[in-house]
Amino acid sequence: MLMRFFLAGLTVTLLSSCASRGDREPHDAASVPSNSADAIPQNEPKSRYGNPTSYEVMGKRYYVMASSAGYQQKGIASWYGTKFHGRRTSSGETYDMYKMTAAHKTLPIPCYVQVTNLANNKKIIVKVNDRGPFHEGRIIDLSYAAAKKLGISDTGTGKVDVKTVTTGHLPLNADKAILPKTQGGDGFIYVQLGAFGEADNAETLANELRNNDFKTVRVHRTTKNRRPLYKVRIGPMPTRDVAYSVLARLTQKGQTSARVVVD
Repeated sequence: MLMRFFLAGLTVTLLSSCASRGDREPHDAASVPSNSADAIPQNEPKSRYGNPTSYEVMGKRYYVMASSAGYQQKGIASWYGTKFHGRRTSSGETYDMYKMTAAHKTLPIPCYVQVTNLANNKKIIVKVNDRGPFHEGRIIDLSYAAAKKLGISDTGTGKVDVKTVTTGHLPLNADKAILPKTQGGDGFIYVQLGAFGEADNAETLANELRNNDFKTVRVHRTTKNRRPLYKVRIGPMPTRDVAYSVLARLTQKGQTSARVVVD
């Protein structure tokens, strides 16, 4: 699953962790939390070396998708652990089994996916930054932390539903009706940073956030007591876990007034 590209677009040498002997859970597996924060979807450039047009592994050729948009598939998930911990992934990042990441054979790298355990309905969001798994019938390889949160670290595999999650580039004041509903159909999840009576003040804060890599910032125009009110929000978020992860990042940056809202 870890990849060395000798020449872009030519045959790739990969090591499939879950197809290999000697892989195992970390020695401190009991202390690995089962509620690690989900990966936060971000707009990132494609990996220079992680996205050849195609590559070959064990006599089979795989064709890398040009886009992750609209991808969804059900199948078997597995996980990989100590054998590849600290080694380079296909994206060039170092594999860390304690982070919320995953490997996929054909999705562009990097991208973000929501993985649902069909046995217990647990959901996680992970960053795809590696290639694999190459066992027949498996569609995604999760880091150990991701597998533990999803509830498959003990069983080794589990049946899952995988679908892509994107941050999107939503226009200011877009009609909320076109935005995706969140889990459970209970509304739209946002992180709200403030509400202003003046549009210019709201736009100033929104632009500051965009300049700090919060790309899905929108200004929502509402009314209160028949007067306009401009709410600065990030989102909508795919899950509450993602929303609270974003909230934690904002708090670290000094945005102590931010809060999660649903409407």
